[in-house]
Amino acid sequence: MSELKERLRSELTAAIKQRETTRTGVLRMALSAIGSEEVSGKEARELSDEEVRAVLSKEVKKRDESAAAFDSADRPDQAASERAEGEILREYLPTQLDDAELARIAREAVSEVAEELGDTPGPKQMGQVMKAANTKVEGRAEGGRVAAAVKAELGI
Repeated sequence: MSELKERLRSELTAAIKQRETTRTGVLRMALSAIGSEEVSGKEARELSDEEVRAVLSKEVKKRDESAAAFDSADRPDQAASERAEGEILREYLPTQLDDAELARIAREAVSEVAEELGDTPGPKQMGQVMKAANTKVEGRAEGGRVAAAVKAELGI
């Protein structure tokens, strides 16, 4: 079993004992989503820590989108609840990169691709640059932020 999944289970047990209802619900939901991912596809499998982080990242994104929807529907109490759940899940994800660090990584990726091509990459090579940047980011930033940083570096 992955270390992260084991950590989630042990912290769920602790939350249940301490009667932390929000944390208990969020951790149960997270473990349920992980379990669903493990049995999806043709064959059941055990998820790695990286795959568990990807599932948790999806769940955080769902919470952020729900909070925005509740805000636009003028339901601040439910939006706050969704944000609180998202913050609990973020505790299990790596810290997100700030914009300056993300720009530096995008710059490095562009220079790597430029070395490979022998020329400055343009819009057609964005996929290559994104691939290089995503390997360096390692889940510490959303894909949209990475794409924006790469586009800014390429001047698109």
